[in-house]
Amino acid sequence: MFKHEKQLFHPVGVEGPNPQYAALLQEQLGGGNGELKAAMQYMAQSFRIKDQEIKDLFLDIAAEELGHLEMIAQTINLLNGHDVDAYKVPAGEIQTHVQIGLCPGLINASGYSWTGDYVTVTGDLCADLLSNIASEQRAKVTYENLYRQINDKKVRETIDFLLNREEAHNAMFRKAFNKVQNTGSNRDFGTTKAARMYFSMSEPSPSDEFKKINVEPVSFR
Repeated sequence: MFKHEKQLFHPVGVEGPNPQYAALLQEQLGGGNGELKAAMQYMAQSFRIKDQEIKDLFLDIAAEELGHLEMIAQTINLLNGHDVDAYKVPAGEIQTHVQIGLCPGLINASGYSWTGDYVTVTGDLCADLLSNIASEQRAKVTYENLYRQINDKKVRETIDFLLNREEAHNAMFRKAFNKVQNTGSNRDFGTTKAARMYFSMSEPSPSDEFKKINVEPVSFR
C-alpha cells in the first residue's frame, strides 16, 4: 500500500524561469537514469526477494525515488514559467508545447518517451544489487552534469540534495550486497579455477594492482 503525503520530500524553488533548462531536467524525469526508472526498477526487483529486510530496503528506496520524481516535476513546472508558446523557447521544448501543454512529461531531454526497457530485473539478488549500485552512480553523474549547467542557486540546492540521496542509496545497496554476496549466482557459479585467472593480453602488462584479487595470471605471449 502507498499513500501520498501532501508535501514534497524536500522543498524546491527557482530564482526565475528557465525553460531551456527545464528541457534538460526532463532527463531525470523520463530518462534512462532518471527517478521513474529507479522507482520502477527497485519496486519490480522487490517482488521476488525473500529476505524481508532487503525487500523493505528496495521498497523504501523505490518510494523515495517517487518522491524525487515529484520534486523534479515541480522544479520543471517552476522553470517553465510561461504559457504554451513555442516561439518564446528557441530550443528543446517543442514536444511539451505541442503535445502535453508544458506538463512535465515522461520523456527524456530529447523528447523520447520513457520505456520499461530501462528497467533491469534478473531475479538474482546479487546481480540486481550490482545493477542498482551502477544505476545510482549513473544518476549521480547525470545530476553532476545538470548541476554544472545552471547558476540558479535554488535549483542547484535541489540537485545537491538529490545528489547526496543518490550517494546514500548507493551506500545502502553496497551494504546489502556485502550481506548476500556469496548467494545466488555468486554461490552457484564462478567457483572454478577459470574464475580466478587473469589473462595478461596487454603490452606492457598492467600494474600488479589489477592482479591482487586472488587471481592466477595467464599470459599468451
